[in-house]
Amino acid sequence: MPGKNRWNKKIIEITRLAGRLEKLKASGKKVVLCHGCFDLMHPGHIRHFQAAKDLGDILVVTVTPDRFVNKGPGRPVFEAELRAASVAALECVDFVAINEWPDPVETIKLLRPDIYVKGQEYENNAKKIQELEKDLAALKSVGGKMAFTHERVYSSTALLNEYYKKP
Repeated sequence: MPGKNRWNKKIIEITRLAGRLEKLKASGKKVVLCHGCFDLMHPGHIRHFQAAKDLGDILVVTVTPDRFVNKGPGRPVFEAELRAASVAALECVDFVAINEWPDPVETIKLLRPDIYVKGQEYENNAKKIQELEKDLAALKSVGGKMAFTHERVYSSTALLNEYYKKP
């Protein structure tokens, strides 16, 4: 079937991706990592990824596996493979992997990004920064830096809750 796996070349099993990134970093490329659920792709995600890509050479996005999505009943709406394919369809994204763990800590240790990027909603929010403590420790252990994008913030959860509201 023509075009069936057209975006799958960007979706790589996470341990294979680690080897590929190691080679790219050895050639001088700066690797940027974004991680999340990305259950409903929206303009905020797209702008976030575009801004993250501007911070380096290679943009990697890891997707939370279905079993670890903790966004409430009926979530994720879309399975991890479909969420990964949606992210991979974006021009600014170089590689996508489905995470194997409940959080990005092991992913950060394995992929060793130069920059780990979250949205601005994390930057000055003490509760959200506390959620990132383990991520930041893992990032520090691999010599990476934290960065925040400053794009308009949307919430997939809020959008889905609004759309699926019962009359």
